[in-house]
Amino acid sequence: MRLKYTIDRFEEDFAVCEDSDQRMVNIPFEDLPVDSVEGDILTYFEGRYVKDARATSLTQRRIKEKMEKLTH
Repeated sequence: MRLKYTIDRFEEDFAVCEDSDQRMVNIPFEDLPVDSVEGDILTYFEGRYVKDARATSLTQRRIKEKMEKLTH
């Protein structure tokens, strides 16, 4: 099973991420993909973190739809 993490925010030397079990985890900057941003979903695979573009896109779309429902 691949572990997934969502980047919640950035602190001084690390990203604060929420894992699949809704636990907060600190991941050092040097372990992240270079172009990581808040909201990205990362997968830990073969000893490194990689961006999961498909999961990130689906999550962003789901959040956008929820926000639109709230404003209408």
